[in-house]
Amino acid sequence: MSDILSSLNKEQREAVTTIGGPILIIAGAGSGKTQALTHRIAYLIEQKISPQNILALTFTNKAAKEMRQRVSRLMGQETEKIANYQITKSGGFIGTFHAFASKILRDEITRLGRSRNFVIYDEKDTLSAIKDIMAEFAIDLEKFRAGGMASAISKQKNELRDARTYNDSAKEFYEKLVGKVFARYEEVMKESNALDFDDLLLLAVKIFRKFPDSLEKYQNQFKYILVDEYQDTNHAQYTLLSMLARAHKNLCVVGDDWQSIYMFRGADFTNILRFEKDYPEAKIVFLEENYRSVQNILDAAHAVIDKNIYKTTKNLWTKRGKGDRVRIIETGSETEEGYFITEEINKILRERKIANDLNDFAILYRTNAQSRAIEEAVIQEGWRYKMVGALKFYNRREVKDIISYLRFVQNSKDLLSLKRIINVPPRGIGKASWDKLYSANDLNKSRTFQQNIKSHWNDLIGANPDQQQTAGYAWKVRDSKISAFLEFISGLKNMSLEKKTSEFIKILIERINYKEYALDGTEEGEARWENIQELVTVASKFDEFPPQEGLTAFLEEIALASATDDISDERGELNLMTLHSAKGLEFPVVFIAGAEDGLIPHSKSSFDMAQMEEERRLCYVGLTRAKERSYMIFTRRRSLYGKNQPSVPSRFLSDIPAHLVEFKKYGEIDTEYLEI
Repeated sequence: MSDILSSLNKEQREAVTTIGGPILIIAGAGSGKTQALTHRIAYLIEQKISPQNILALTFTNKAAKEMRQRVSRLMGQETEKIANYQITKSGGFIGTFHAFASKILRDEITRLGRSRNFVIYDEKDTLSAIKDIMAEFAIDLEKFRAGGMASAISKQKNELRDARTYNDSAKEFYEKLVGKVFARYEEVMKESNALDFDDLLLLAVKIFRKFPDSLEKYQNQFKYILVDEYQDTNHAQYTLLSMLARAHKNLCVVGDDWQSIYMFRGADFTNILRFEKDYPEAKIVFLEENYRSVQNILDAAHAVIDKNIYKTTKNLWTKRGKGDRVRIIETGSETEEGYFITEEINKILRERKIANDLNDFAILYRTNAQSRAIEEAVIQEGWRYKMVGALKFYNRREVKDIISYLRFVQNSKDLLSLKRIINVPPRGIGKASWDKLYSANDLNKSRTFQQNIKSHWNDLIGANPDQQQTAGYAWKVRDSKISAFLEFISGLKNMSLEKKTSEFIKILIERINYKEYALDGTEEGEARWENIQELVTVASKFDEFPPQEGLTAFLEEIALASATDDISDERGELNLMTLHSAKGLEFPVVFIAGAEDGLIPHSKSSFDMAQMEEERRLCYVGLTRAKERSYMIFTRRRSLYGKNQPSVPSRFLSDIPAHLVEFKKYGEIDTEYLEI
C-alpha cells in the first residue's frame, strides 16, 4: 500500500483513489475531510498527473495554506509548485475561489475592456463607496442603511445579475432605489478600476460565457478539480465550477450540508443535495468516523440537527468513547454568564485533565453584542484574549492608511484610496479643498470627478512645462497642496517599479513621516506602530517577486484575507468569536453563550423555516467544535441592545435527550451538577 494511503480509513481511501469522473464526499464534522483532500492531491501526483492540471479551491486563505502545507509534507520538495501556489499561467493552483477568479481576471479582463492593474475592494471599501453614492443621491442614511443596500447588490451579483438586468425587473420603490445605487456603483467601480469580491466571480463567469476559447484554455489546464466546503457555494461559484468541469468531469467536491451556515452570504446548501442529479454517474462516499469529539457531544449535536427536514442522512461515530455529557447551564444574567465561564475555565485549568492553556478554550456567541459582558469577566481575570473577526488586522486604521497609499500608487484611478490618504498624515488639505475638487465647480461639468482627477494626474506625470501652461484647471492648482501631493505620489509610483515590496513600503512610511504620526505618546500609539511594522513583515514574503508584481500580489492577498485568517495558535490567549467564525476550528472545551430563543435560534428565523433550519445547523457547528467538553449557557434575563428583558431557554436545548446532558443552576441556588 502506498504511504499516502496507509494512514487512511477504508472510506477515506475510497475517496482518495477514485480519480476518474465526478465524486461527492459527504464528510461529517471532524471526519478528516482535509486529510482526504490533501491525500487525494498527493495521490493524483503519484499517479503521474501533472500538478499544473490540478485545481483545488477553498473558502479561506487559512484553509488553503493548510492544504498546501499538508501536500508539501506528503510529497516533498519536488511538489513546491503546487504546495506554494504561485499565480502563474502554467502552475497548479490551491487557493480560494476569489483568488482563483482574480487569477483569471489578471489574465483575461482586458477582453472586457478593463485594465489588469485593478484593485480589489474589501467589504469596508465597498460600504464606503456605497455611502458616498447614497450621499450623492441625497438618500437618507438613517432611513435606508448602506449595509442593507450593499447586501442587496451583493445578492444580485451572486446570482450573476448586473445592474441593467436587475433594473429591468425592479418594480417596488426600494428595488428601484437599489437599482439606482447599483447602476451608479458599477460606474464608480469601473471609473476607479476597482472590483469587489462579487465582481471577481461575476466577471470570471462573464468572460467564460462570452469567450469560449478562454473557457477552453482553463478547462484544458485544470483537468482535475477539487472543492472544499461545497455546501457553502453560491450560484456564481456553482456556475463557475460547472463550466470548468464540463469538459473532463473530474470534479471532486467535499462537504457537509449539516454545516451549511452562510445563507446570508448567498450560500446554497442545495448545491450539494443536487450533486447526484447534476452528475448521475457520480460516486458518493460518506465519511462518518469522527476523530475530534467524544460520542456524547456528537449525539447531542445530532439530536439538534435531526429536526431538519432537508438534509442528507448520516450517523457520526467515534472511537474516543462516550466522554463528558453536554453541560447546560442556567444563569441569572449575562454578567453571571461571564462569571460562570471564567470560574469554570479556572477550575478546568487547575485540574489539568482536558485543557492546559487558555488557547484550549473557545467562547462562542450568536452576535458580537453579546461579547461585552464576557469581555468584562475575562478582563477582571487579567487574561489575554483574542476576538476573532471583531476587527481584521487589515481593517485597522493605521494599516488601512498604508494600504490605501499602496493601492493609489498602483492604481491612480482609485479615488476611494485617494480620499482616505490625501490629508493623512495632515498636510493642510482640508475637507473644503477636497469638496471643491470633488464638486468640480471650476471643472467641465460634463466630466466625472474621476475623469478630472485623471486629467490632472496625466498632466502631472506626462506634461512638459509648455503643455502645463495650457492644461486647464489641473494646472491652475499646480502650486497647490493637492498638486504637490499628486507629484509626490508620482515619484512613489516610479520608485515602486524598482524596489522590493517591503523596502518600498519602508521608504513610503518614512517619506510620509507616519511613525511620528502613529506614535502619539499613548499605548494605543505604540500598538499602531507595532501593527505598521507587522505589515512590513507580511510584505517581505513578496520580496522574491519582481517589484511591481510583488506589490500587486501583496495587495491582492490582503484584500482577499478573511476574518479567520487572523487566527493564531499563540498560547495563553482565550478565544472569543461568533458561531459563524468558529466554522472549521476545534478546541478541547467550548462554551456556547446565549442559548436562548431570540439568539440561538435568532429572532429573524421565527417565521421562516429555511432560516430556522440554518439556525439548527449553526448550533450543530457550535457543538461539534468541542473535542472533550461542550457547555450551553442560558440566562433568565439579558440586557441586549439597550433593553433588559426576560429570556427563554433555546428550544434546541429540549431537543437533546436527558441522558446526554448535565444541568446546573449558577448563582445563588445550586452549585452542583444535577441529573435530569
